[in-house]
Amino acid sequence: MTTSHESELILISGASSGMGLATARELAGRGYHVLAGVRSVTDADRIRARNLEPVILDVTEPEQIEAVVARIANDPMGPKLTVLINNAGIAVNAPVETLPLDAWRHQFEVNLFGHIAVTQAMLPFLLGTHGRIVNVSSLGGRIAMGTYGAYAGAKFALEAVSDALRRELAPHGVSVVVIEPGGVTTEMTGHGIERARHFLETMTDDQRRRYGALVEAIIRQAAAFTASGVPADRAALVFATAATAGRPKTRYTIGRDAAMLTRLARILPDRALDRVLAANLRPHFSAAEAH
Repeated sequence: MTTSHESELILISGASSGMGLATARELAGRGYHVLAGVRSVTDADRIRARNLEPVILDVTEPEQIEAVVARIANDPMGPKLTVLINNAGIAVNAPVETLPLDAWRHQFEVNLFGHIAVTQAMLPFLLGTHGRIVNVSSLGGRIAMGTYGAYAGAKFALEAVSDALRRELAPHGVSVVVIEPGGVTTEMTGHGIERARHFLETMTDDQRRRYGALVEAIIRQAAAFTASGVPADRAALVFATAATAGRPKTRYTIGRDAAMLTRLARILPDRALDRVLAANLRPHFSAAEAH
């Protein structure tokens, strides 16, 4: 029999699809009342279900964050937000030289500053309930491969912010957990591949000669990781553990690739790790050159 936690609110951003939606459904199925952040009314109507209440939330829009604060503050059961899952994200992949600064800024606005804005807004509730913050980082928050400068830069920064938050909030009874997914079958990777192809087309001829083969290889590697990745509903089980475990770990990985590479990043010298990553990418260069 499912235990009812309907008086407890869990807010998750980026819940229109993928891991976010799968996690919202998993937690709702366990009896929690989930506020699922989506960006459109169409998405809201599509995912609405028992214990799953969609809220319009673009983490880069202060007015939408304030509206969610009002929703929680005016809850008829009282403001009982117990968990915030910062999951919204985009993937922007291009070599450092070629990525326009506006694209860098947008990546950081969504994957870092948006999470900070939501966290600041929700902390008064979480301090009152001795709640929990779950920040969704990535394998890219521990290892920055070629063309992942902007994405990994934002995720590395989120890891650092999470460490600072954990140490600041522990004395006040709020725990902070980081999730580091590797290859997961989600729509975000497909969108990232589309953006990478767009930026490849905007390169100068010289830039394309320098980086074209690398970008194509990275695209093929990302597609292969996604095809063999962890299904979103299995990833959601890790999210649910991070959100509800009595004594959570400070970090959870998802997928064998994330577990292995994050471990190697801790123990290998930089040059040795460079060689490992180059060896993993090499077969995808061959595939790119064959086409």
